[in-house]
Amino acid sequence: MKYIDEFRDGQVAQGLAARIRQEVEPGRAYALMEFCGGHTHAICRYGIEDLLPDKVRLIHGPGCPVCVLPSGRLQSAIDLAERDRVILCSYGDLLRVPGAQGDTLLKAKARGAEVRMVYSISDALDIARAQPGRQVVFFAIGFETTTPPTAVVILQARREGLHNFSVYCNHVLTPPALRAILADHRPGSGADPKANSLLNGCIGPAHVSTIIGSEPYQFVAADYRQPLVIAGFEPLDVLQAILLLIRQINTGAAKVENEYTRAVTPEGNRKAQRLMAEVFELRPRFEWRGLGELPDSALAIRPEFAEWDAERRFTMPPIQAADHKACACAEVLRGIKRPQDCKVFGAACTPDHPLGSCMVSAEGACAAHYHYGRFRQAAA
Repeated sequence: MKYIDEFRDGQVAQGLAARIRQEVEPGRAYALMEFCGGHTHAICRYGIEDLLPDKVRLIHGPGCPVCVLPSGRLQSAIDLAERDRVILCSYGDLLRVPGAQGDTLLKAKARGAEVRMVYSISDALDIARAQPGRQVVFFAIGFETTTPPTAVVILQARREGLHNFSVYCNHVLTPPALRAILADHRPGSGADPKANSLLNGCIGPAHVSTIIGSEPYQFVAADYRQPLVIAGFEPLDVLQAILLLIRQINTGAAKVENEYTRAVTPEGNRKAQRLMAEVFELRPRFEWRGLGELPDSALAIRPEFAEWDAERRFTMPPIQAADHKACACAEVLRGIKRPQDCKVFGAACTPDHPLGSCMVSAEGACAAHYHYGRFRQAAA
C-alpha cells in the first residue's frame, strides 16, 4: 500500500539504524522525547528502541489527549451523563478512564445512564436528529487534529437549528504543552527536582502538524535551543527523525525540520484553522493531568455558539478529583518516569483493570509498553 509498505521496509530500517550507530558520538548522550502517543506506540510496536545504541534514549511525552484529561473533567462528564433525559456520546477509550474514586462512564452506563460509544461526532449529531426529545451531548476531546470536525458539526447544528445537541469541549493545544515540558526539563529550571533527564531534542507530532503546520514550533528552537523534527507514524519515519535529530545535536544546531513532507507544510491546513477560529476561542487557563494548569492551552466554544456549548447549557461546577495514589501517570506524561517505573504497572494496573488513563488510551504510554514491551523487558 502506497505510503505504508515502503515506510515499513525492514532492510531500510536496518540501514537507518546502522547510520544512527555510526553518527552517534562517543561521550555524548542523546535524550529525545517523542511528544505524540502515536509515535510511542510505533516505537514499541516495531521495536525501534532495540535498533538504537544505548546512548540514544527515547522519552515518552504527554501527547495523548485522553491521558492528559484531568479526573475532574471526566467526572463532570459522568455526572452529566446521569442527568435526566441526557444522552452522552463519547469515543470508546474515554468510557473506561477512571474518574473520581475510580468511577467511569461504563459504570455510569451500568447504573442506567444513557452513554453511547460513537466513532465520530457526526454520529452524535445523527442521534440528536433521531431523538428530538432528548439532550444529546458529545464529549469532545483531542488536540488540533480532532478539533476541526467538532467545529464543522457545531456549525451544522446551528444551520439546522438543532437545539437538542451540544458539545462538552475538552480540546487542547499542542504548543503550550510542549513549552511546559521543555521548561520542566530545562537546565536549572527547578520546575521539578526529578526532571534530571534533560532533553536534547524532540520528535514533533504528525497529524497535529498537518493542521497547524511546522511554523508554530519555531519557539522550540528560538526560545529553548532545541532541535525538533516533525515525523510521520511509520517506523522509517521515526528512525529518520532520530537520525536528523542526532545530526543537529552533533553540530550544535537548533532548528525545526519536517521529515513528514508528504503531509505537513509550513502553514498547515488553512481551511481547518479558519473553522477552528470561527467556532472556538482560547481558554485563559486549563488543567492538564500531570502538567497542572497551563495558560492559553485549550479551547472553549465562542459565546455566539453558546446554545451548543454543554458547559453553558448545563450547570457544571468545577470538580477537583485526585488520581489514584499508586498511579504514576502524571510522572509518565512529564517524561520523568517510564511505565515500568510505576509500582502497579502490569500488576494491579492492566488494560482490563486500569488505574490510570495511560493504561486505557489507544495512545497511552503504559498501554503501549504493556502490549508490546513487557515480554521483551522480562526476557532481558
